[in-house]
Amino acid sequence: MVESLADFRPSACNFRFQHSEFQLLKSPSHRWLCCQIGAREHYAVARALHEQGLLTGLVTDWYAYGGKNGDQRAEVSGQRPVSQTSEIRLLPSVIRRLSSVIRHPSARAARAEGIPDELVHSIPFRSLLWKWRVLRLAAQGRLFEAYAQTDAAFAVAVSRLALPLHEVFFGYSYASLEILEVEKKRGVLTVLDQIDSGAVESRLVAEEMKRHPEIAGPAPEFPATNFDRNRREWELADIIVVNSEWSRDAIIAEGADPAKIEILPLAYEVGDGGQMAEDREQKAAAGSLPSDLRPPSSALRVLWLGQVNVRKGIHYLMQAARLLERENVHFDVVGPIGILPTAIASAPRNLTFHGPVGRDRATEWYRQSDVFVLPTLSDGFALTQLEAFAHGLPVIVTPNCGRVVEDGKTGFIIPPSDPSALADVILRFVRNPDLAREMAPACRAAVKAYSVESLGERLVAIVERHKTSRRLPSAVSSLISVS
Repeated sequence: MVESLADFRPSACNFRFQHSEFQLLKSPSHRWLCCQIGAREHYAVARALHEQGLLTGLVTDWYAYGGKNGDQRAEVSGQRPVSQTSEIRLLPSVIRRLSSVIRHPSARAARAEGIPDELVHSIPFRSLLWKWRVLRLAAQGRLFEAYAQTDAAFAVAVSRLALPLHEVFFGYSYASLEILEVEKKRGVLTVLDQIDSGAVESRLVAEEMKRHPEIAGPAPEFPATNFDRNRREWELADIIVVNSEWSRDAIIAEGADPAKIEILPLAYEVGDGGQMAEDREQKAAAGSLPSDLRPPSSALRVLWLGQVNVRKGIHYLMQAARLLERENVHFDVVGPIGILPTAIASAPRNLTFHGPVGRDRATEWYRQSDVFVLPTLSDGFALTQLEAFAHGLPVIVTPNCGRVVEDGKTGFIIPPSDPSALADVILRFVRNPDLAREMAPACRAAVKAYSVESLGERLVAIVERHKTSRRLPSAVSSLISVS
């Protein structure tokens, strides 16, 4: 069944669609359609475009309509949003088991503040089926296969929708192929956000896991068809945006056209992080924090916050911590654990694994830490760098992610897979207790360049540069007129 998005309304002018195909307007005020699975980057691209009056629609899998209640808009055109509880009654019993997923805080928080509900269309029924499939295949050790199937199913579903009028499509890698195929036939300018470094990253992680099976066990099988799909997306997209030089070089090595590629850093909203950084020393007094957050004496507190796995370089942090066991430093590892229990048990005494925490709790960890560390082997960007900056923390990082650290000013850049280099840099902070505090003002200032507004301006500028040289297929002869 073909679904409709007839309830969409353009956010700017009243447009009349004259034919079944259309081409890019010559005006810079073209209309954008964004498609994404999940609340990636807190819907930053869609919000940035809406702020500029360019967003004509956001299509996603699950969305919390109506704020507090999180009602889902029905997949069938014209039907009013129904409550999540009502939807559960309509689904098969096997899907009802996912009620805990629906009621999870993250599901209710899947909402882009500032974007009117009428511009958003979700696919809630099928998204529940996809989530159930992910859970089932993950239990069988087939998580990557589950994600690949979900990405393809989402793209197929969106490609069959009657989309609102738009001249620019923005989608994310792995979940855009079928949409790109349809959009190209319509003459729409297409932008693909490559979220990672593709096959290069997968091979790198697999090789690393083979070298260190004691950390996370055998390397998983990455579906080759997923990367074949990704390469086809590169071929179809008019523009490919990546979040770092690292990702750009990686996908060029895999065959992506360098002329299509643009670097678009992620956005981060500072909020009250700057103020938190300024008064962190006063508010982080031992008595004002939970017992597990209280620093032992005056030890330097080094924070890892994010997924705990081989790709992020956790085993190199453990080795560096072991080199510094006799120094006045403590390592706090916060985030979902993706390594073996035996690896956790082998950690040195100056390193503590705390497991996953919520956003509020994460803020407390930033507040009571001195330095942030990310010895990653591969990241598309690593937004936690900006979060750390917002809290006044210098960052120790490798070049295999977004280049936001100015070496020696807002942190230090170290070679990947080098625990000795990591330990040496941390030792500099131990030997000079004022160093982290001296870097804090530059860190807080640096994060201001990565606002949502800046993201939108950069993205629109990228499209403006490319659209002037874009050659439309001769078959595209229809027009969009303004009435």
